[in-house]
Amino acid sequence: MIFQGVYNNSIDSKGRASVPAKFREALKGSYGDDVLVVTQDRGGVVAYPQSEWNKFLEKFATLPNDPFRADLYFTTVTPATHCSFDKQGRIQLPQSLREYCELATDGMRDVVVVGGGNKIQIWNKAKYNEMQGEAERRLAASRQLRFDLGL
Repeated sequence: MIFQGVYNNSIDSKGRASVPAKFREALKGSYGDDVLVVTQDRGGVVAYPQSEWNKFLEKFATLPNDPFRADLYFTTVTPATHCSFDKQGRIQLPQSLREYCELATDGMRDVVVVGGGNKIQIWNKAKYNEMQGEAERRLAASRQLRFDLGL
């Protein structure tokens, strides 16, 4: 896994979100890049290194022309945009993505930046906490499976 960890942060009034230095270093070291492709996913923002996004686009191009492909195009491909880092390690998130994810649109500026292997996720902190609580409740019912994994 390249990107790993959870970081509490904030988004500024201009819609810029800081990406942890550890993630920027991993992006540069593992991918030789300093650009992310950001799009929406499940109520949050997901950011991919350019090469990972290109792999997805290659697979996407092979999908049959059906409702799944059309929905994926509408919800994932069309809102995608390239984001470069400024000198402070921030990326400018488009207004449309900030509104979709409720990032700094309701006075809530707290965000959670999460590493997810080959991608980085940015969540409204309240939404992230809600999702984490739901996951913990589901896992509580699966204690034996966690034990079997050594957790």
